[in-house]
Amino acid sequence: MKPVAVFDIDGTVFRSSLLIELVEVLIEEKVFPTETLEIFEREKICWLDRKGDYEKYIMAVVRAFEKEIKGVAYGDFARAAKIVVAREGGRVYRYTRDLVKNLKHRDFYLLAISQSPKALLEPFCKRLGFDKVYGRIYDIGATDKFTGKITDVHLISNKAAILRRVLEKEEVTLKGSIGVGDTEGDISFLEMVEKPICFNPNALLYKHARRCGWDVVVERKDMVYKL
Repeated sequence: MKPVAVFDIDGTVFRSSLLIELVEVLIEEKVFPTETLEIFEREKICWLDRKGDYEKYIMAVVRAFEKEIKGVAYGDFARAAKIVVAREGGRVYRYTRDLVKNLKHRDFYLLAISQSPKALLEPFCKRLGFDKVYGRIYDIGATDKFTGKITDVHLISNKAAILRRVLEKEEVTLKGSIGVGDTEGDISFLEMVEKPICFNPNALLYKHARRCGWDVVVERKDMVYKL
């Protein structure tokens, strides 16, 4: 049985949020109206000026996406996703990129879990060598257009449940397992693996990591160091 390595993607492997990049491309391609920017622009500026919270910014982007995706043809979405992967696919952190490559070489089972749309995550993660990808699945109706509904939202919101599901269905083990995350939303699966790594953690995850004695790794400019 292969040891499993679990990675969050946004902010952990990818140096931004795939959903943010997707929404901006959908606006550029005129699939989403320009007015979509108004839903999250204020929170974006507050975050860039370090006067606001990143979580508020990303949740505003999620609201914008879920508001506008209803009625969009899957082909338009797929075209935008292809643009994002082509444009942003190489913009990953050196530490996690090299770790993924090393673990793949050591025959680990690579599992990606993210709140970004699965149809975007899969081509992005495939380039890096992931074996399985879990992300949000947005329902597509009979006319090949998004209905606005999310499939199995209870599952994707629980990363520990996803890991347990993979352990049941795949030939993998927690023996020698590794997990990498960057926010408190990753704690549930980090507590399950043998070697949890908190990479560029936010304050809540950092505090939890220090209490538990977990590794904390930071990548800044051309430096990677442990705290």
